[in-house]
Amino acid sequence: MSFITAADNHPSAGRAILRPHGWLALLTSLLLLSGCAGSPAPGRPGSLATWTPANKVGFGTAHEEASRVWYTLGATGELTEVYYPTLGTPSVRDLRFVVSDGRTFAESEQDATEHRVELVDPRSLTYRQVNTARSGRYRLTKTYVTDPRGNVLLIDVRFESLSGEPYALYVVYDPSLSNDGMDDSGTSHDDVLLASDAKAASALLARPGFTRTSNGFLDVSDGWTDLREDYKLDWSFGSASEGNVVQTARVAVDGRSRQQVTLALGFGPTARKAHQTARDSLATGFLEISQRYAAGWHAYLDSLSPAPASAQEWRTTYDVSVMVMAASEDKTYRGAYIASPSMPWVWGTRKLENPSGPYHLVWSRDLYQIATALLAAGDRAGAERSLDHLFQVQQKPDGSFPQNAEVDGTPRWTSLQLDEVALPIVLAWQLGRADAQTYTEHIRKAADFLVAHGPITPQERWENQGGYSPGTIAAEVAGLICAADLARRNGDTASAERYEATADAWQRQVEGWTVTTNGPLAPHPYYLRLTKDGNPNAGTTYSVGDGGPSAADQRRVVDPSFLELVRLGVKPADDPAIVRTLPVVDAQLRVETPNGPFWRRYDFDGYGETREGAPWDISEPDTGLTLGRAWPIFAGERGEYALLVGQPADGFLAAMARSGNDGYMLPEQVWDGRPPSGQPGFVPGEGTFSATPLVWSHAQFVRLAWSIQVGYPVEQPSVVACRYARVCRK
Repeated sequence: MSFITAADNHPSAGRAILRPHGWLALLTSLLLLSGCAGSPAPGRPGSLATWTPANKVGFGTAHEEASRVWYTLGATGELTEVYYPTLGTPSVRDLRFVVSDGRTFAESEQDATEHRVELVDPRSLTYRQVNTARSGRYRLTKTYVTDPRGNVLLIDVRFESLSGEPYALYVVYDPSLSNDGMDDSGTSHDDVLLASDAKAASALLARPGFTRTSNGFLDVSDGWTDLREDYKLDWSFGSASEGNVVQTARVAVDGRSRQQVTLALGFGPTARKAHQTARDSLATGFLEISQRYAAGWHAYLDSLSPAPASAQEWRTTYDVSVMVMAASEDKTYRGAYIASPSMPWVWGTRKLENPSGPYHLVWSRDLYQIATALLAAGDRAGAERSLDHLFQVQQKPDGSFPQNAEVDGTPRWTSLQLDEVALPIVLAWQLGRADAQTYTEHIRKAADFLVAHGPITPQERWENQGGYSPGTIAAEVAGLICAADLARRNGDTASAERYEATADAWQRQVEGWTVTTNGPLAPHPYYLRLTKDGNPNAGTTYSVGDGGPSAADQRRVVDPSFLELVRLGVKPADDPAIVRTLPVVDAQLRVETPNGPFWRRYDFDGYGETREGAPWDISEPDTGLTLGRAWPIFAGERGEYALLVGQPADGFLAAMARSGNDGYMLPEQVWDGRPPSGQPGFVPGEGTFSATPLVWSHAQFVRLAWSIQVGYPVEQPSVVACRYARVCRK
């Protein structure tokens, strides 16, 4: 089943061409008919710029810091967002190819081919797309690397005619520089396509060189609009200024006698610099640069601990997961690891945020997950940089942490989530950061903030509710006990005693605040997702959000996050309330799929696609228009719990690995058996159109693999587990 999102408003998506009206329509028509070589393109600004679907099948960048370009590959066979100069700045919407015989057809590879993605080297983020025409006429093979020494993406292209007939090949490039596709300007110089805005520029060139070029505005004067009309690139507009620019070029291959071409997409602060950078990489050649690119990743993996035996069956997923985590770190603002190089659903349509936002922001919660996995894998330096970045964004003078922030540390969203204040303390303890400066300037301030503002959190880890959350309280208690230990190491006994007393009180009371004894889901006590009032036996109601009930009884909503109490050592694994809650959560949220078990976030979750597979969008309460699907991270968290009760966790690791796509990208969510699951393309246990790769998913996979290796959750702070869970490890 094909799936077109609102983000597919692109010339190759087969939409009706949007034409201007009145006198402008006449002028535009005349200019289009003339196709004046070198003249400016009509139709500014073109259709609205959007981003592509979030389910990426490939993600790559050179490991070296000198290369500040990241690329993503879409599930429909094209190059999608390219980031430059930071991971917070998508600067390309997509680049795809169009094939024509010049007489009877012109078709986009996205729509007309069967797509396959290959990881060329299991120890390098080198990806290849193979697109074969459904008609049997041709095949396109594209291999991607970035230059470790410059800001250039190289694409090795092999174009084969399978019919024996020669065909014309065109590249259609849609720049969206500086996280905004509506203010770009494009020009053609000789056989080079240049694009720029006020902050950045790109240059697209090829070897052998392009034979014809044109610049235009999306859906009005772009090359694909031209090609669809008579199967030839008749227009040759020399420039298109300040709009949604799309650039087109004919590639010097025919699929028969000439099949090989290399494209270089260079970036820089100016068009001149972008052009020179691309030329230098093209002169070096794809073979040499691809070897350097692979060598950088090989060296990184070789610098880590050998992969655990528990991951050997899933070794490629393990190595890719480690590389995805490393690749998600910004190279200008070190330690800033983003959540995902994608813009899911309406986040990519300019409807909620412009410029695009939340998934390529830094969240201290996600960063904690990534850092603990890096530490487990042997990348202590990456974990240390993560903590340094968190301390740089820590708010002054109160010691809290922003809900999320740009990669440069600028706070973005304004809510407060107390687990995001606590987890950096736990990370500091895990890294042994007990020096006086760290304690005085960072740890003590964060711990004091928790004491002053907890345990009630304005938002828990799913962003849309506040109250008494067992998951958040677990982080708060763990953070305070870790802070107390660091305080004692610095001679601050008074603070240590205050942190411990507060943590002890919250640890004792968490059941009284969040475990119901009269809820409708079981005849015995069980943990709730949260309570609004600290009275879990009251039928207090709240609006769940995302189209869910406007007045859900808090006793009716459960969540797997109560297991944070066990994973962080705040409660023993055999605690009666914990054990009794497991079957309740499983009955409500567990999903059995061919790939293994997964869990939804909470009852009535609506953060996911519609029943028809259309994108999530903001909806009114009580509509139930969208459905939150199952998350692979919960398989990992359940696996960590299984280890603590002496059960095997290999099946949970396998479920996570099997949720990955052909590029080994692990998703945020998988189809859960509800509509449209069961139809072609909507297979239970396989990724939805959610953020893919979700770096948290990859981090959880790596951390579970190491936890299986040692027999307990590697992130569990022993100082907490020894105090509360009766488990004392060195």
